[in-house]
Amino acid sequence: MANSKRVLFQKRRLRVRNKLRKVNAGRVRLSVHRSNKNISVQLIDDVQGTTLAAASTLEPSLGVVGKNNVEAAAKVGTAIAERAKAAGIEEAYFDRGGFLFHGKVKAVADAAREAGLKI
Repeated sequence: MANSKRVLFQKRRLRVRNKLRKVNAGRVRLSVHRSNKNISVQLIDDVQGTTLAAASTLEPSLGVVGKNNVEAAAKVGTAIAERAKAAGIEEAYFDRGGFLFHGKVKAVADAAREAGLKI
């Protein structure tokens, strides 16, 4: 019996997250979630289990509501980097989840790096 797309996605997500936990070194996790309509990112402290900062294309302040493209993802990446600096976070590790590192997911990471967040 073949695995469904959802099962394969969950396997990929857990494989990525477990590898990142091994090299964590006390940093926070920059987690990305991409849907068909939106992209959202969170800075998560796994030790305390809290979200420290978040950004999404659903926020009217970013000016990308209703857009789901690489430019919108880059704005979200820049916003999360600015919010991380405001929260006193200099570096994080990038958790792409089960998503491939290209397109919108890569745009978020590149924009966050350009805005000064060490990933």
